[in-house]
Amino acid sequence: MTNFTIVVSDPETRKSYQIVIDQDKAISLVGKKIGDEIQGELFGLSGYTLKITGGSDKDGFPMHPAVQGQGRKRALLTGPPGFHPKLKGERKRKTVRGNTISQDIAQINMKIITKGQKPLEEVFPPKEKKSEGGGESKSS
Repeated sequence: MTNFTIVVSDPETRKSYQIVIDQDKAISLVGKKIGDEIQGELFGLSGYTLKITGGSDKDGFPMHPAVQGQGRKRALLTGPPGFHPKLKGERKRKTVRGNTISQDIAQINMKIITKGQKPLEEVFPPKEKKSEGGGESKSS
């Protein structure tokens, strides 16, 4: 079993934060479905309540809330997730993953339902931005 990447989205600020959790904590998420609410203490977010909104497996196939189970299925899709039609009424058969988290899932998307006392900026320190130049400049 691999590690899960958890993407936590804050609907108020429209920012997202990533957490990589190891196998010990990941085992408690196996069997949960899209739409389930969980406590944030599992990821170090005390007081937060999170809702599972989707995810993708190790090969990049998205989870779809209408497909039951853990496996991959070829579903006829008319819209997101998994298919974005270009024409009105367009449908396409695409491979998607079921709505239940299994050991093959690589990324889980969640959104915040209730906030805790600590703001997310304190829990997740901001990453340093890379410089624009990319290297040293030479003066001749």
